Amino acid sequence: MEELLSLEAKIVATLKGIYDPEIPINIYDLGLIYNIDCQEDNTVNITMTLTAPSCPMAEDLVENVRYAVSQIDGVRQVNINLVFEPVWNKDMISEEALLQLDLL
Repeated sequence: MEELLSLEAKIVATLKGIYDPEIPINIYDLGLIYNIDCQEDNTVNITMTLTAPSCPMAEDLVENVRYAVSQIDGVRQVNINLVFEPVWNKDMISEEALLQLDLL
């Protein structure tokens, strides 16, 4: 179990290095990552969303997440579940990111 937690911490750190192309905030603090599920066989299932369903960079952003997470040592496979419910809104942005955007 401890190994899975450290893998999840590595995934979060990796996701914090991926930025939304239109907002200068990483996708994790922006609230685009709804769930990270690390299986015992090191398969990682990520449920995520976009700021808007019509985002022209949707495919690129999803592939960036898949590729970056797949490069983490120990990850066997990455599955991305792109959802639009619940609909993303600015209340999902972390307090740290709100401070960066001068919204607090």
